[in-house]
Parts: sequence; C-alpha cells; structure tokens
Amino acid sequence: METRELKNIGVTSSLLGFGCMRFPTLGDGSINESEAEHLLDYAMDHGVTYFDTAYPYHSGASESFVGRVLDKYPRESYLLATKLPSWYVNERGDVRKYFEEQLSKMHKDYFDFYLLHSMNRHLWDKLKNIGAIEECEALQKEGKIKYLGFSFHDSYEMFEEIITYRKWDFCQLQLNYMDKDEQAGVKGLALAEKLQVPVVVMEPVKGGQLSALPGGVNQPLKDIDSKASDASWAMRWVGSLPNVAVILSGMSNKEQVIDNIRTFSDFKPLNEKESAAIDTVAESLRARVKNGCTACKYCMPCPAGVDIPGTFGIWNSYGMYENKASTLHTIRMRVNDENKPQNCIGCGKCEAVCPQKISVRENLAHAAKDFELLKQEK
Repeated sequence: METRELKNIGVTSSLLGFGCMRFPTLGDGSINESEAEHLLDYAMDHGVTYFDTAYPYHSGASESFVGRVLDKYPRESYLLATKLPSWYVNERGDVRKYFEEQLSKMHKDYFDFYLLHSMNRHLWDKLKNIGAIEECEALQKEGKIKYLGFSFHDSYEMFEEIITYRKWDFCQLQLNYMDKDEQAGVKGLALAEKLQVPVVVMEPVKGGQLSALPGGVNQPLKDIDSKASDASWAMRWVGSLPNVAVILSGMSNKEQVIDNIRTFSDFKPLNEKESAAIDTVAESLRARVKNGCTACKYCMPCPAGVDIPGTFGIWNSYGMYENKASTLHTIRMRVNDENKPQNCIGCGKCEAVCPQKISVRENLAHAAKDFELLKQEK
C-alpha cells in the first residue's frame, strides 16, 4: 500500500483512505453491517490505515458502526477521522457536547483527525464568532484531538481566508480531474502546499461520475491500458498531485475496494502521455454539455420560481456523464413542485439577460422532458 508522510505533524498514512459515507445498505436504507464490516476488514488487511466518517453519515449510524468495527484492532494501527457537525453547533458549549457524544458513540478516547465539517462562508463565520475554533483547540490541548483541520465547500477566496486564519494541521478538499478549477481547486492545493498544510482529497471520482465514463469517452485511456478501470485513472490523477496526503474513496462494494487497493498497492504517478490522455477525456466530457450555462444567475429570480441554473446544472451533468442513477437522485433531492422546469410560463425575461444567449425556455422544456423520462425508467 502506498503511504504518504504528513511531514508537518510526523504522521504516515496510507494514501488510500476509506470514506465511510457510502457503505452498502439494506432495503430500509440502514447499513448492511455484515457486508460493510467485511469491506473494512479487507481494507485493513491490505494496508488501509485512514478511516473517515462524520456525524450525519448514514443518518447518524456511520460513526457508531465504524467505531464498533475498529474496536477489533489495536488503536495505534489506524488513523480515525471524524467531523464537528457544524450545522448543529450554535454556541461554544455545543462543540464539546457533540464531541463527547462522538467519542462515546465510537468508544474512543481521542480522534486522530478532527475537522470542522463542510466550511463555507455561513458556517465559518458562525463557528468563528461563537468560539468553536478555540473550543476545538482546547480539546486538542487535552489530547482528545490529535490533529485539527477542516473540510471545505466554497470559493477559492473563502478557502484562502480560512487556511490563513491559523496554523492548521491538515485540510480536506474536493478535487478530481473534472473539478480542478472548482471550489478551492488546484489553486487551493498549491496554497496549502505553500503553507505546509497537507491535503486530504475527497470526491476523487466525482461521486462515482468518473468511474464509468459514457459513450467511448474513455478510449484514450483504454488505448494505453485496456485493463485499468476508469476509477483507477481518476485516483492516479489525484495521487500524482503534490501535497496530497490521503485520497478518500467511499467504497460501497468489494469490487471497488479491490480495484482501489490494486491502484494504490502498486501506485504509479501519471506520466506525460497518461496526463495528456486524461486531458483529452476531460475535454470530451465537457463537450457533451447540453448548453453553455455558467450558473451566473443573471436569469434569477425567475417570475415562475424555476431554478434555472440549478436545472441546467443537473441537465448538463447528465449530458456529460449519462449517469442515470446519480441524476435521478439529484433530481429528487433538488427539484420540487416550486422550482421544477415545468413551471416555466414562457415570459422570456431570462433570455433577455442571459450572457450566453441560451434559448432558456426551449432548454427548460427539454430538461423537463428528460427528467420525466428518467423517473419513468426508474
């Protein structure tokens, strides 16, 4: 198993980390514990030492389950990461309340890595103003937190503000070869390296979108290695970047665990030819978008309540990746009776202000039709 040293804190971790938010589930949505335990055991047996969970994963069940499974192993044999549930913390005392609950749920005396979860402008300002960072620092001084960091979902400018606020032990960013300029992106990765803050990467295969590429898009990769999975290419792209300490994978079945272990047990950074092939794949995927919406939101608010950029974001993602299950899940999560594309009244206000000159009304009708077809197929 490839390992990486977090030199600033003197810790070595497996490059592959097990993300504990996508375990196999039963019909009622609960964790299939026997199957999930087998996956964790297999990962441990093959050199995975970093396990990442959080308070809300699997409707609150992930922490307790992971804690029980890891109880079988010596505490020093693995690195355990979990996160402060930022949404529920409204005063400084809440930090310790939730933290102690997490320790109890997981049967642990300390966490190796503890993160402020999902930092954006709103959550960061709230935690900063109520003294949550200082309370986490107090827990660290007590030995209950070994290393303190944050996970991030916002703009590069917001990332710069947070990472320069104090000396963090590590941080966690979303990064893959399709999102290298999104959120903090590779620019944020470079800033973290400059500040000597190692990075844990999440979403290396973009929530599964890069694990099964559509329509022959992956041919440049197959021409180089016909046996390598699409997911392995995405993982190697991330692992070839500087200052990446851990790459999290939310593994849901044994095939994914085996494939990832194969990738990281004989890890090879991308060479120039392979990097060029991935660039070609990324260009091909971007060329598959349905329209050129940039989510500038000049069209908003829509008089009829339609979430125009949200609709086009889902529609364009479907065009790029053709991932029906993921698209349907997103539709169910984000599209409702108030903002659905079918509510368009054809007023044309959006088209008058769209910088990309998109035929918004026509495209909304196409998106609505595609969404309905997806629902019918399910």
